[in-house]
Amino acid sequence: MDLDQALWEMWKSMDVPQGYRVEIIEEKLTVSPTGGTRHFTVNRRLGRALHDHLSGSGYGPAQDGNVIAGLKVLIPDVFVAPDDTDETEHPEGLGLLASGIPLVVETVRPGVEARERDHVLKHRAYAAAGIPVYVIIDDHDDGGAVTVLTGPDPERRAYATSTRVPYGKEAVIPEGPAKGFVIGPEITGERRG
Repeated sequence: MDLDQALWEMWKSMDVPQGYRVEIIEEKLTVSPTGGTRHFTVNRRLGRALHDHLSGSGYGPAQDGNVIAGLKVLIPDVFVAPDDTDETEHPEGLGLLASGIPLVVETVRPGVEARERDHVLKHRAYAAAGIPVYVIIDDHDDGGAVTVLTGPDPERRAYATSTRVPYGKEAVIPEGPAKGFVIGPEITGERRG
């Protein structure tokens, strides 16, 4: 059994304590806590706004669900998924296949490890999975910033385009079902720190 398969089997058998999540990122089981009040508030605002924007599109927002690419498991803070998940459901019912997810969002928690996970490790993982749009909401990026990444290159595990917008301005989703959706002060608040 190779490492990816072993990690997959371990992940499937884990009993994760409440308040934590386990992902398979870059040949590692990664355990992280769920976010605090600020994290929850931003994600809740984002989910509500996405729900309104996507109404009638056949897509909707979801939170903290398993997005599976091969034997990798990612749990975005918020993501957009088809309303009808028959085509995108993992064969074992363990989550949704990354190939059917047009947009993922990570809201960065405090700490160096959290920033590295969302800006580096998850950047590579989401690009490798071919997810068209990856958004990073980061209170800790020079007073706060929203970064929108598009044009995934699975071979290079990188996105071709990165647009960073400081808090207080509006970041716009450029493509997919959420095209035209704005992430601005109503979701992030104003500049912090």
